[in-house]
Amino acid sequence: MPVHDWTLVGAGVFHAFHTAWIGYIQSALNEGLLPKGYYALAEQHMGHFITDILTLHTDPEPARELTPVLSDTGGTAVAEAPPRTRHKLTLPAEAVELRRSLAIRHVSNHKLIALIEIVSPANKDRAEHVEAFIDKAAAALGAGIHLLLIDLFPPGPHDPDGLHGELLRKLRRDQELLYELPASEPLTLASYVAQRPAEVYFEHRAVGDPLPAMPLFLKCDRYINVPLAATYDSAYRGMPGFWRDVLEGRAPAGY
Repeated sequence: MPVHDWTLVGAGVFHAFHTAWIGYIQSALNEGLLPKGYYALAEQHMGHFITDILTLHTDPEPARELTPVLSDTGGTAVAEAPPRTRHKLTLPAEAVELRRSLAIRHVSNHKLIALIEIVSPANKDRAEHVEAFIDKAAAALGAGIHLLLIDLFPPGPHDPDGLHGELLRKLRRDQELLYELPASEPLTLASYVAQRPAEVYFEHRAVGDPLPAMPLFLKCDRYINVPLAATYDSAYRGMPGFWRDVLEGRAPAGY
């Protein structure tokens, strides 16, 4: 199923879809995609973090290292099969400052490994919301937490290169960005590896394009592929017919 133009509907309609999509992604991750010892939870609160999906490791012992030392089993090794995104960028070594001051564990002391963030219209509707979103994402990477960013909305006045571009600018600390969002493909999916130097694997898409599977990193050298297309399709099928008609260009008369 191709990506729809979600600007055709209100934020509340996308929120309903967003909530369903989160549930299908969580189910896919917990039903065999994540290696043994990992699990995903939706809509959990981590201090001042509010995220869509948390990927957690079940070891209840407090981590002594910033990035937990995990088994080499499970996931795909980057050295054996690099992620199949069309674009990859390596950021300067100083772009991500690893810090020990940020709480990175679940309330049960399970280790937080990665975040999945699905962008909503409210993340882009004003400058302070963009800044808050970018600060949260940068802080997560700085704490050694990997990040998958899914942005199905075109750039606006507060994120002219999309939220991915704004995050890159933040991480590069106002150095030359060397990145421009293509006008023909204004939607972005980006997987950040929290390491030094940081790496990001990303794809651009247009409305009407299919979604690719995107890597979600569990370690700096191991990842799983998240089935975005299949989970998107499942969530979309549950949307009311009225709104599917609007999104598919069959808007009822008078809408």
